Amino acid sequence: MASPCVRNCCLDNQDCCLGCGRLLSEITGWAAASEQQKQQILAAAQQRKAQKEAKFKRLEANLFR
Repeated sequence: MASPCVRNCCLDNQDCCLGCGRLLSEITGWAAASEQQKQQILAAAQQRKAQKEAKFKRLEANLFR
């Protein structure tokens, strides 16, 4: 499985990439991960990205009231 990297690498204060949503440990362990582990990493990354986007939208909505 190909890496989900979108070449927009920037880690937040929890070592989570703002581009792909993976944790630093998931990024560095990607090549050695099994296909099942990669699927789990992708699911967790998508969930983290969705949570960050929802939080940003709430902050944005409060800012422009």
